[in-house]
Amino acid sequence: MKTIKEEALEYIPPQTNNISDLKIVDVNMNMENREGVKSDGTPFKYKVVMVDDEEYRIPGKVLGDLKAILEKRPEMKTFSVTKTGEGKTGTKYTVIPFD
Repeated sequence: MKTIKEEALEYIPPQTNNISDLKIVDVNMNMENREGVKSDGTPFKYKVVMVDDEEYRIPGKVLGDLKAILEKRPEMKTFSVTKTGEGKTGTKYTVIPFD
């Protein structure tokens, strides 16, 4: 059994991976739904893809942009996402289609 001190020194805070952390994304990857709780106790839902047993969150903005691209290029198979800015209102995502 560990002490609180030992556990605290070994603690690694959970990180949220983002789809923009992936170099390339296949449009046919399976997406999963998750639920979380904000710091104020409010529940929220989000979507992820799993890569090497790690979750990568997919913002709704990315799904919306991807939909517009796929309507014009339904044969597209892969894409990437760039992320700029920080914070809830300052973050911007750009979907970059491949093939």
